[in-house]
Amino acid sequence: MAPNIPALYELHFAVPMAGGVLSALNTQLDVTELAPILEQLEPCKIMFVDYHLIDSALKACEILSQRKCKPPQIVLIPHYDQEPSFSVKDISPGTLNYNELLASGQKDFETLKPSNECSPISVNYTSGTTGILPKGVVYSHKGAYLNSLAAIARFEMKQKAVFLWTVDMFRCNGWCFPWAMPAIGGTNICLRNVSAEAIFDAIHRYKVTHFCGAPTLLDMISDQRPLPHRVSVTVAGVLPPVHVLNKVSQLGFDVNIGYGMTETYGPFIVRPWSPTSDGENTKLNYGIEFMQNVDVKDPKSNESSPCDGKTIGEIVFKGEALMVGYLKNPEATKRAIRDGWYMTGDVGVREANGSMTVKDRAKDIMYCKGEAVSSLEVEAVLLNHPKVLKAAVVGRCDELESPFAMVKLREGCSATVEEVIKFCEDHLASHMVPRSVVFGDLPLNSTGKVQKFRIREKIKSENGITQ
Repeated sequence: MAPNIPALYELHFAVPMAGGVLSALNTQLDVTELAPILEQLEPCKIMFVDYHLIDSALKACEILSQRKCKPPQIVLIPHYDQEPSFSVKDISPGTLNYNELLASGQKDFETLKPSNECSPISVNYTSGTTGILPKGVVYSHKGAYLNSLAAIARFEMKQKAVFLWTVDMFRCNGWCFPWAMPAIGGTNICLRNVSAEAIFDAIHRYKVTHFCGAPTLLDMISDQRPLPHRVSVTVAGVLPPVHVLNKVSQLGFDVNIGYGMTETYGPFIVRPWSPTSDGENTKLNYGIEFMQNVDVKDPKSNESSPCDGKTIGEIVFKGEALMVGYLKNPEATKRAIRDGWYMTGDVGVREANGSMTVKDRAKDIMYCKGEAVSSLEVEAVLLNHPKVLKAAVVGRCDELESPFAMVKLREGCSATVEEVIKFCEDHLASHMVPRSVVFGDLPLNSTGKVQKFRIREKIKSENGITQ
């Protein structure tokens, strides 16, 4: 449990080489979220913890002891260039110091190779946006190997690339970049804390060539100065407004749009984004290249959807580079993988040219007046409003399932409900326009994703929000 520091990078090699299974945990988890994950990971033998996170780890271990589960051995990771001002013995009996542990290692240690290429190498947890315990996604040595090599081609990485760590290593093992970078003799620049200043300082100082992460990165860097050289940035998630993408491109960034999830080791498909006019919107941004191992299928008949740009089906993936399954959850694994296809839970359409457009999460798609409405498309229009910082759209629990929008305005900005609705009317078909808009902070989970189930609960509890 650590941010993007050298120790966590080292552990991506040390743990598998010692015959263990690595689980990089979300640093934003609170104690009540962390304890059940550790309980599911039992027997978790060793827990490496960054010095900033030691209190949460110890409290979670106390909860494990109360539940009659054996807590893991704690190894404290101190600041990289200085020892802590306190003794690890003062923290908890039996706690070890990371640097001292390394110093006690055997130089002639022989790597313990996996008995089978499909043996587990790591467990990564989903974001848990539905309000239930996140699922533990098991990665295999084979899957990690294939995805690491694929990343080199997917992200057009050349020999001696310089990678800046802005994507968390607890997200799909950093999209497999920890293992990809040594294959090309690359350099890793670790960032404990991500900021626009830190990103631009690293680009100038270390000649960074690549970095990745959530689309919020683009908002973060859009107001900075032009770059001294072209830099590749890849994001995956709900995209920012077109004008932000344009501005980032003009600064000297080559923007790539990724699509994938934890179960696919991160982005399964990546395509370059081309600057466009502000009037053009989300269909381009969510369109992704069609591949042999990607399809859109009717979930009942399992038949591929026609290439008509309107028949909605579930997006499915197939291939060797998918998860083994969910940890200790065979039923969820059986539901997720059918006839060798991974059911993403996302819906989309196949276009006339054979490409695919992602429409929405299956649980978030709305049907208003008999027409399918993508919450992502409505959100993208809202995000193009100059005063809107964040937006989330769900279907109201009424006879029309009309779109309901929760909007967070940019700092210092004010807007009326009528103004926001009018903006949507100018850019959307009538059945897609939100009939209800509220302003405020969006409910987010520990990874920063919107918890739409909480918005639906708010609608139900207030039974008829009208503005």
